Amino acid sequence: MNLINKIRYFFERHGFDVSSRLADRLGMRTANVRLFFVYISFVTLGVSFGIYLTLAFLLKLKDMIRTKRTSVFDL
Repeated sequence: MNLINKIRYFFERHGFDVSSRLADRLGMRTANVRLFFVYISFVTLGVSFGIYLTLAFLLKLKDMIRTKRTSVFDL
């Protein structure tokens, strides 16, 4: 169990302290950096979902415009 605590302590010390280290280097408050990360994650999720909906709409529109004709007389 001691090895697991050492590994956890290592990651808590060096890995999860990213926002406070970045805030210290930029001279900002840590809460503002964390809030920025939350906002940017929502923006990137929203943009990708918007692209997905746009492509689905365009594919549906393409299918509606370009229908398969069975014979020459369907023109």
